[in-house]
Amino acid sequence: MAFSETLDTGRNASALRSATRRKRSQAQLIRWLLLFAGGIAMVMPIIYMLSTSFKYPFEVYNLNLIPEEPTLENYTYVLEDGRFFSWFTNSVVIATITTICNVLFDSLVGYVLCKYTFPGRYIVFIAILSTLMIPTEMLVIPWYLMSSTFGWLDTYWGIMFPGLMTAFGVFLMKQFFETVPDDFLEAARIDGLNELQIWWTVAMPLVRPALAALAIFVFLGNWTAFIWPLIVTNSQEMYTLPVGLTTFSVEAQVEWELIMTGAAISTIPTLIVFLVFQRYIIRGVVMAGLKG
Repeated sequence: MAFSETLDTGRNASALRSATRRKRSQAQLIRWLLLFAGGIAMVMPIIYMLSTSFKYPFEVYNLNLIPEEPTLENYTYVLEDGRFFSWFTNSVVIATITTICNVLFDSLVGYVLCKYTFPGRYIVFIAILSTLMIPTEMLVIPWYLMSSTFGWLDTYWGIMFPGLMTAFGVFLMKQFFETVPDDFLEAARIDGLNELQIWWTVAMPLVRPALAALAIFVFLGNWTAFIWPLIVTNSQEMYTLPVGLTTFSVEAQVEWELIMTGAAISTIPTLIVFLVFQRYIIRGVVMAGLKG
């Protein structure tokens, strides 16, 4: 009798495990299907952009992803247009300089707020974070008035100055600097290093994932910025790529094939940056959330 009960119990446990595995497999299948659908939804605009860049004007409104008559004339036209190279150069210069400034300034402020004790430290930190609640659209008018007053309109400096330092970057770097042991800093002081040397040679190498994540965020944000560069620039020579691409038009009809071609070319740097450094993006976001 005991053997029979034991056998029934074993069978029930085996059936329960099998049912649990089936439920897990079904749940996993549903998750994969949802992820696949989300991936398709995210990738389709890029695929359509690339497809349209190889189409003639009469075929633009054809939703076929494979052009009936593929052509490279759009790429030839865009690359031979001197304005496009100028816009590309402007975007590279602005995004690069802004990224370098953010990495230096945000990390320095975050380091000071994290490793130094002084009256009002938390008030300063909260004041910096509070600026994240202010929509960018509310700051455009003060920025423009400042640029006009100081003669920064239609200049690199006028485009760059609002983003040379960000509250998010300060927050991110402060969170990462909290992981740096104070003993390392004290040892560096005993060795005779000054505070700037300690920040640069001791603390900065220990937060490289955060620096890489911050650099990627800032570079991509400035590379795709549109509203402020559009407002502060007057001449086509100072346009960035997002602003310049909108000029590919004629009187009554927008030349979508040229816009898509320019967009496809301008997307290449962002795709390269993301594919090469995506692990830093993920790690930076996750670690910032865990330390918050």
